[in-house]
Amino acid sequence: MAAGGRPAGPAEDGRGGVRTALAGLTTRGRSFLAAGVAAAICAYVLGQSDLLRVGLLLAVLPLVCAAVLFRTRYRVAGSRRLSPSRVPAGSEARVHLRMDNVSRLPTGLLMLQDRVPYVLGPRPRFVLDRVEAGGRREVSYRVRSDLRGRYPLGPLQLRLADPFGMCELTRSFSTYDTLTVIPRVEPLPPVRLTGEAKGYGDGRNRSLALAGEDDVIPRGYRHGDDLRRVHWRSTARYGELMVRREEQPQRARCTVLLDTRGAGFRGAGPDSAFEWAVSGAASALVHMLERGFSVRLLTDTGTSVPGEGSDGFAGASQESADAAGLMMDTLAVIDHSAEAGLSRAYDVLRGGNEGLLVAFLGDLDEAQAAVVAKMRQRSGSAVAFVLDSAAWALGPGGVLSGAGEARVRMLREAGWTALPVLPGASLTELWRQADHARTSAGPAPAAGTTTGGWA
Repeated sequence: MAAGGRPAGPAEDGRGGVRTALAGLTTRGRSFLAAGVAAAICAYVLGQSDLLRVGLLLAVLPLVCAAVLFRTRYRVAGSRRLSPSRVPAGSEARVHLRMDNVSRLPTGLLMLQDRVPYVLGPRPRFVLDRVEAGGRREVSYRVRSDLRGRYPLGPLQLRLADPFGMCELTRSFSTYDTLTVIPRVEPLPPVRLTGEAKGYGDGRNRSLALAGEDDVIPRGYRHGDDLRRVHWRSTARYGELMVRREEQPQRARCTVLLDTRGAGFRGAGPDSAFEWAVSGAASALVHMLERGFSVRLLTDTGTSVPGEGSDGFAGASQESADAAGLMMDTLAVIDHSAEAGLSRAYDVLRGGNEGLLVAFLGDLDEAQAAVVAKMRQRSGSAVAFVLDSAAWALGPGGVLSGAGEARVRMLREAGWTALPVLPGASLTELWRQADHARTSAGPAPAAGTTTGGWA
C-alpha cells in the first residue's frame, strides 16, 4: 500500500484545498493565527504600525506552514506483517510496520498510527524522524486478546507535520490485515483408541469381493501402474488401458459435537462455560487429527466446517495442519445459536456409524437429553462433557445441580461415557477420567460395527 502527500481521490478545487489545509492547523497554529488577527485589529485601531507587522507575522506563519505542507508531495509506501497471523487467546502477536520513502525528496517529521480494535490494546503511535530519499524505517508493536475472534488491523494512518508544529495533515492507507484469535488448545494425554490403523481395511476388501468383477470401478492407466492390475474387460469397453482402482485406506473417524445453543449456556467472557466448551472442542479436534483420525466438527445447527470433504470429514483428503487451521478459524468466530434443541445434529449423525463421538454439551432438559442418548446408537463409542450452568454461575467451588446429575446419569445409562464439567476443571484431567471410566465400566453395546472409540 502507498500514500502520497495528497489524499487519493478526485482532484480538489481551490476552496477544497484551502479548507483541508486550514482544518489541519494544530492548537499552536490556531493560536498564532488568532493572535495575529487580534494584533492586526488592535494596530489598526491604535494606529501602531509596528504592532501591525507583528500581527501579520503571527498570522502568516501558520498559513504559510499549512500551504507548504499541503503542497508537499511525499511518496511513501507502507506495509504491515503479522507474526503470527493466527494466535491462541491470551497469547501475543507482533505487528511489523515498514515505511519506504520512494520519492527523490527526504521527508519531514512523520507520525505513524495504526488502527486496532480496543480489545487488542491501545492504539500504537510512532514518531519517525526525517527519512532520506529511498530510505526506510521499521517499527513494531504487540497485540494481545483474551477473547477469540477476527480483528481487523488498519488502515494505517500517516501524519505529516511542519517543523514548527503549526499544521498536521493525515494520510490514510487503504489496506488492512486481519488477526485471528483462536481458542486455547490444551494438550491432551494419549489414550489407546480403536480403529487407529491406517492401512487397508478388510471390510473394503470384502466389499470388493462381494461386488464381483463386473462392479469394480476402474480408472485410466497411469505411468508406473502395475500391469497385473489391468482390467481387460473395461479396457475393451472404453478403448483405452484401464486398471483396477487401488484399495482405499480405512481411517478411523471422529466427530466432535459442540453445543452452541444460547439456552444451554449462561454468562460470557473468557472464563464462561461456553468458552470452556469451545476451547475443549478445539483441543479434541487437534488431538484427534494428530492421532491420524478423520475428524469432523459438528454443531447443534447441523452444520460442519466449510470446505471439508464431501463426506464432511477433514484430514482424510488434506493435510492435518490445513484441516486444523480451517477448524480453528471456524471456532474463532463461532457464537451462540438460536436453536432450541439438538435435533439437527442428530439428523446428521443418524445417517450411519460415525466412529468416535466426543460431545461438549450445555444444559439439557429431559427432551434434549433423550435426543443425545439416541446419538450413542450411531457411534462406535461416545464421550460427553456436560457443563452445568448452575454450577458455573457459582464460580470456583460450584457443585453439580440435581438436574445436572440426572442428565449425566441418563447419558451413562444410554451408553455414554459422560462426565460433568465444573468451573475451573482441566480438560486434560477429564480426558484421563473419561478413559479410566470407560475401561472400568467396560464398553457399552452399540449398534453397528465399531470403527473408532475408546479402548
